[in-house]
Amino acid sequence: MNPLHPGELLERSLAYASVGVAAVPRAGLRRPTPCAEWDLGDLLHHLDDSVEALYEGVAEGRVGLCPARPSADPVCAFRERAAALLGACAAVPGALRDPAVGDRSLGAGLLVAVGALEIAVHGWDVARACGHARPIPSALAAELLPLAHLVVADADRGVRFADPVDAPPGTAPGGRLLAFLGRCPGGDSFPARGGSVFRE
Repeated sequence: MNPLHPGELLERSLAYASVGVAAVPRAGLRRPTPCAEWDLGDLLHHLDDSVEALYEGVAEGRVGLCPARPSADPVCAFRERAAALLGACAAVPGALRDPAVGDRSLGAGLLVAVGALEIAVHGWDVARACGHARPIPSALAAELLPLAHLVVADADRGVRFADPVDAPPGTAPGGRLLAFLGRCPGGDSFPARGGSVFRE
């Protein structure tokens, strides 16, 4: 998988997503998003829940099945949870222990890497909803793309992700990643799924 520590991928994904979240207008949470079933407030809650699930896995060794409660200020909530998650990753000495997700165990490195994937892609969704063209950085996307091919199965299509779309030759890694996950950089919508990818 990635030659870097998954925590480094997560840090870079959070940094990318945080810029887009910081630009969210407080009066614009009803804006439509690339996720057809979600407005911007819903998308931010989903992103916040993903970060909370990751925090639980890293800090507590278990990901609960109940989603995080919606916050009155999802932008502030995301910032606070992102900071807490990075702090938890830094505070864990050595290798992360494998967390429990319901009645299953998931490798800690895989959990963090998949979290980095979800956060980066939803960071793009947020920026798009706000009318900003903020491509996923090519170096980050190039490292996330093999992970996406590894963890996104056919059974996820129509549930967590739409069918992949064609990416023209020469498309940058960020565009190829979005296309594989059913997104069109031109802004077409795709089905959305409620809750974090870690909570069934």
